[in-house]
Amino acid sequence: MQKKEIIIVDDHLLISNSLKKLVESFGEYTVIAQLSNGTELVKYLSSDYPAPELVLLDVKMPIMDGKETIKWLKLNHANIPVLVLSMDDDERTIIEMLKNGAKGYILKDIEPLVFKNAISTVLNGKFFHTDMTSNLLIQELSDVENIQSILSDRELSFLQFCCTDLTYKEIATKMYLSPKTIDGYRENLFKKFNVKNRIGLAIYAIKNGIVKI
Repeated sequence: MQKKEIIIVDDHLLISNSLKKLVESFGEYTVIAQLSNGTELVKYLSSDYPAPELVLLDVKMPIMDGKETIKWLKLNHANIPVLVLSMDDDERTIIEMLKNGAKGYILKDIEPLVFKNAISTVLNGKFFHTDMTSNLLIQELSDVENIQSILSDRELSFLQFCCTDLTYKEIATKMYLSPKTIDGYRENLFKKFNVKNRIGLAIYAIKNGIVKI
């Protein structure tokens, strides 16, 4: 069986080396490059080197961080799936990375077997969510039209704003509504989509095509 080829982009050498050993210990994958930042990945993919089948991407890196890198990948190599592996659990960061094409976002303290499952899931063309986000997508509807049919125009607008880095207070200002009204939209959508937080709303909207990425 030919092994799937993976690139690790992480500026911490010890973590990168440990990831390489762990990934290759699964037996199904081989790490073809270990890079320190997005700039190195851009140079790699702009050369004659073989393209990977998956990129494991950190967020906080010097020179060109994960946020810049995933935007570049979205524009230039959208066919290469990206699994984000980071210590950053900030919901705005998670939303931004998912919005820009990440197929999964996991934290570096994840269990090895869950990590293995994440790689397999993403390589099979699906989104992967840990306990941090997996319970946020329980209810799925068949298509965008069906989803939109159960939402008001205001709820659709609010949902789109949830996929930005605006705070709830800033969203209220943009929509010319009170923070209390925005809180009401948020809680209603939590119930409709059976999610628990803003990350869940964003993932649901992106996955179901309500918000285009």
